[in-house]
Amino acid sequence: MSNHMAVPVLGGVPVPLVGRGRLYVCGITPYETTHLGHAATFVWADVAARVLRITGAEVEVCRNITDVDDVLYRQAERDHTSSRSLAAQQTYRFEADMAALGVGRPAYEPHARDYVEDVVALATALLATGTAYERDGTVWFRGEHVPAAAGIGDDEARAALTAEAADHGWEPMAPYDVPVWQPARAGAPAWPSPWGAGRPGWHAECAAMALALLGPGVDVHSGGDDLTFPHHAYEAAMAEAATGVRPFARAWLRIGSVRRDGVRMAKSTGNLVLVHDLLERWEPEVIRLLLLDRRHGDPWDFDEGALDAAADRFDRLWGAAGRSSPNPEAARAGVRDALLDNLAVPRALDIAEAEGGAAARDLAGILGLVPSPLR
Repeated sequence: MSNHMAVPVLGGVPVPLVGRGRLYVCGITPYETTHLGHAATFVWADVAARVLRITGAEVEVCRNITDVDDVLYRQAERDHTSSRSLAAQQTYRFEADMAALGVGRPAYEPHARDYVEDVVALATALLATGTAYERDGTVWFRGEHVPAAAGIGDDEARAALTAEAADHGWEPMAPYDVPVWQPARAGAPAWPSPWGAGRPGWHAECAAMALALLGPGVDVHSGGDDLTFPHHAYEAAMAEAATGVRPFARAWLRIGSVRRDGVRMAKSTGNLVLVHDLLERWEPEVIRLLLLDRRHGDPWDFDEGALDAAADRFDRLWGAAGRSSPNPEAARAGVRDALLDNLAVPRALDIAEAEGGAAARDLAGILGLVPSPLR
């Protein structure tokens, strides 16, 4: 079903690829077990890479591990263990869950702790371009322009940054400046820098890892919709200011949040649905289909009944795959076109279910819905 002339649309933007396609995915902070909200992001990113490949492009996926973070350090303290040990345990569990769900291994899986020197290089570049300044051991990125560029109203932007800075005691010269480099919290890991011992700022970590591994720009950047501001906005702004290459990301693939009773899944709310628990009761292909049979950017509420519906849809798809199709090539083209049109998976499923045959088999393969012979 390869079509080298096809131009995929992702995040509402045409993304013609010449040579390799570069997909950066904001990964986990490894302090908690993988829940369904995490899985939605990584399953959709996996499908985006698969769809890009049907155009004939080579696709490299970079999915980071944010193991330099105060949330991780605090959880390690509560667990009476080291942050490195906690991060290793949770990364192992995350990767086991992703493998079970059929999510492909990324070409690159950088750990933030291994890219601290790249953050120092990024901070140095921003200081050299005048887009950052140093104050009392913190290198601040000048962010006055970022909220408006991201389409965020001032009140909303101020609230988001205030919440992010609540534990840090940040005192920038201007309200929307954020740290590229900052002194480490007492008792937490620290690294040397020209501005004193400290650690990277969160947004700078992703910018530095993406630049180091994928170059000055990416074709598609994926992550949860809750990261749109401030994280994605500042990550992109820092990268563009350092390199002069704009846009940093040609397309953004933001995945709608998974909720329970209208509240986004989060450890702080105690409303998690863990992937490990679901895998004990449901086939991984059914869980994948639950996540994919919807518009990728829409938030949605989880309930157990949705898994029953996904199982029924899965059975119908494979029932259709066993039928012959009266117009196999037209059906296959219809499935392909739906997927290339902003990952319109529900439309592709409807076509495959109605037409059957090769179109249904193609779609099951692209979406990763082929049962493993090992189970």
